[in-house]
Amino acid sequence: MSVLLLATYDTKQEEADYLILGLKAQGVPVEQCDISLKAGGEHWSPAAKVAGMKAATERAIAEINSAPQSGRRMVVAIGGGTGGQIAVNVLRSLPLAMPKVLVTTLPFDPRYVIADSSIVLVPTIADLCGLNATTRAALDRAAAITGGLYHATLPTGPASLTPSVGVTSLGVTGPGTDALCDRLRADGDEVTVFHANGFGGAAFTRWAQNGAFKSVVDYTPHELTRCYIAGVNADMPGRFTAMGNIPRVILPGGVNFIGMGQADLMPEVYRTRPHYSHSPLFTHVQCTTEEIVKCANILGEAISQATAPVRVLIPMGGFSSEDKPHGAIESPALREAFRDTITQYIDAICLDGHINDTATAMATVDALRAITKD
Repeated sequence: MSVLLLATYDTKQEEADYLILGLKAQGVPVEQCDISLKAGGEHWSPAAKVAGMKAATERAIAEINSAPQSGRRMVVAIGGGTGGQIAVNVLRSLPLAMPKVLVTTLPFDPRYVIADSSIVLVPTIADLCGLNATTRAALDRAAAITGGLYHATLPTGPASLTPSVGVTSLGVTGPGTDALCDRLRADGDEVTVFHANGFGGAAFTRWAQNGAFKSVVDYTPHELTRCYIAGVNADMPGRFTAMGNIPRVILPGGVNFIGMGQADLMPEVYRTRPHYSHSPLFTHVQCTTEEIVKCANILGEAISQATAPVRVLIPMGGFSSEDKPHGAIESPALREAFRDTITQYIDAICLDGHINDTATAMATVDALRAITKD
């Protein structure tokens, strides 16, 4: 058994050697894979550098795939700005369940690139430009984390992803999904919940593509608004189609609002709409009729491509916590617009209650059982 160390050895040899010594002190055998640009000291143009990064990524993936992997326990990577981005792309290509650690200066927002990957981040605080008290401490922490994971009893490979019921949720649909999950678990199902905040959906999609789910309850497809209207999100082109071959129940949780940042930093066009501060950092802004219709059409097109059974439930009492009588973004008209649009694609079950009602959660379980009873 061994650990594979990815590093840009032409610029981070000193740091890599220090980490190797730390890993060996932890009783961890180390393999090495060079992810350097191999520029030979030449200063490349921006276009050449981007091409070189792509080539380095492809070389590393090819090298890893060509070597026997039966004894490889996990992968650790060291990277600064360029090397960190190369390392992330290599790590994302590896099996989902393989433990991965990235020691990085965090020169980029990591949410966008690791949202669908289980990568442990170890920030170096200072730049990786030689050893000093700060970088040695970061590398020592990385060695300790890696040693702990290496010696722990962890499942590896696809077998560790026991098929479960995949569920999407947010705080604004939390009471509903809590009741749903309680019922599913009481019935003997394992449940895996993903935070549909523009990043969790990327992992939800990748897990679906890798056979992690036996069925899906997309209780909170809020990422329709993030991907197709406004708001931050990771790249997830298969968010509403990747689970087309899996029995699925869909509710419109969170499709009635756009997730924005701090209220005082929002563009003026959104400040004039009904909105509220979900937290000091996040503001929920009510969709327009045109926006929710667009989202319903996109979802309907995705449903039309499905090969497995799909059920759609619409709780006409409200789609999120503040879409209720006297709520900050209450709008029966938006609910009706969604219903009238989605029913052009599939017969939907309209419920009188709110998305957070226990009765809605129970109806969701019943719908799931109806399409998975065989």
